[in-house]
Amino acid sequence: MSDHSSFSRMRGTRGYMAPEWVYNLPITSKVDVYSYGILLLEIVTRKSPNVMHISDSGETREHKRLVTLVREYINIGIASRNSWIEEIIDPMMDGKYDQAKMELLVKVALQCVAENKDERPTMNQVVEIILSHED
Repeated sequence: MSDHSSFSRMRGTRGYMAPEWVYNLPITSKVDVYSYGILLLEIVTRKSPNVMHISDSGETREHKRLVTLVREYINIGIASRNSWIEEIIDPMMDGKYDQAKMELLVKVALQCVAENKDERPTMNQVVEIILSHED
């Protein structure tokens, strides 16, 4: 069975669709991996991928996509040696989560939403990564 499919038109929900759909590239199971990554980010942050989010960086306020916003918070946190997870996690969690596991979920999600499909893991690999970090 081939990993490639052919569709006559684009299908999916804006914000969850992999770049392959937009650029009319061959469709593989990696489009589902992309959507899964977006869903994980949405669950962890409680932010919609379809809405532009405001990033407050010093004096400027910019509108950012969810993936861009999460990547920037991680880069800022790493550069300042601060925990970035607290900046992106759903505030309703109120600190009641395992920080290492949440960081893992976000890192897996970002691997899943890589622009280049060849850089995304397979869903089997995603499951293996997550299960390998269970207690």
